[in-house]
Amino acid sequence: MTLDLLPIGSSARIVAVDWAALAEEEALRLQALGIDTGAKVAVAHRGVFAGADPLAISIGRMTVALRRAHARVMQVELL
Repeated sequence: MTLDLLPIGSSARIVAVDWAALAEEEALRLQALGIDTGAKVAVAHRGVFAGADPLAISIGRMTVALRRAHARVMQVELL
């Protein structure tokens, strides 16, 4: 399953990321925030407009806004 499909409140671990699908600066920004293989994440909220963009992702003690296009390149497994 990809991160953009993770139900709100469910915890998961990122198992793979297709970094090549993102622009280099976007990939570096996400990695600097700790969003990488092995990270434990949860979807806290989804946007209310068409496409439900952005997603609010909890990672550690942070909440990060993430575009669905970015979340779509991350494979996760439920915990």
